[in-house]
Amino acid sequence: MDCRTRHLRVAAGAAVTGAGAPGTEADPFVRHRPLLFSIAYEILSSVVDAEDAVSESWLRWQDVDQTAVENPRAYLARIVTRQALNTARSADRRREEYVGPWLPEPLEATESATDEALDHVLTGEAVTTAMLLVLESLAPAERAVFVLREVFDFGYGEIATALGKSEPAVRQVAHRARKHVHARRSAAVAAPADAQEVAERFISSAVTGDVQSLMDVLAPGVVALGDGGGVVSAARKPVEGADRVARYIVGLLAKGDEMGGITFRTTVVNGMPAVAVSLGGVLDNVTCIEVTDGRVSAVYSVRNPEKLVRFSG
Repeated sequence: MDCRTRHLRVAAGAAVTGAGAPGTEADPFVRHRPLLFSIAYEILSSVVDAEDAVSESWLRWQDVDQTAVENPRAYLARIVTRQALNTARSADRRREEYVGPWLPEPLEATESATDEALDHVLTGEAVTTAMLLVLESLAPAERAVFVLREVFDFGYGEIATALGKSEPAVRQVAHRARKHVHARRSAAVAAPADAQEVAERFISSAVTGDVQSLMDVLAPGVVALGDGGGVVSAARKPVEGADRVARYIVGLLAKGDEMGGITFRTTVVNGMPAVAVSLGGVLDNVTCIEVTDGRVSAVYSVRNPEKLVRFSG
């Protein structure tokens, strides 16, 4: 890496985090940075990869005659989409060899102004773990088209330019992706405010080890997924059914308590109520609680340490 590239990467990192940004609010990149991060995260389901895609986009933006760009928002979206797609294609190949269930890197809601990029994406059904898993089942190009059209409302012409495809081709891809997503996501996940009471009952029952109370708040077809990535222990297959999930959750907490004490912090992650669990003062997992029709329909627990590096604990 030459000196110029190294310098630009450092500056790009500052632009992504908002600390010491090289431009002002009048700079199109700074102004649209939250959108760019959001697009990248929706396509990649990874905070680290999304930040890298935004940084690479900033580097390319520096080499553009910016005065000649008529629509900076669309132009920057095109750059970050292409960067995200390049990463997505290689990431998809890596995930084929992933040990156990793969879950998106947890992204926490924040009220901090410096985390504007996170606030931008952490709204609505599109960012929930369930939806991100559905998007992962699409081919990278389909994923990008769906995200740009359905989540961020870009025009078909803008998407065609971003992907280097014809507009009719993009319309076909969008129709196919929309049909696929709707077939797999028939029920809407409750918003955090609406799901909070159910989530609190779930957490209380799990902490006290009350299996029956826990079963009462679980949907009959509830599923629990654990992502250890082969680095730490986690169920290699989905745990299904209220009875099995209840006993699985209680057993995990009991085992954790034997390892030096458990502390909990409730929060909102990927648009769902969540709990960050620490063992002996070290973050062990971030668990999202999906609520549908007044009951817990899924539990997503990320234990892979590589996915918890950016989480506040």
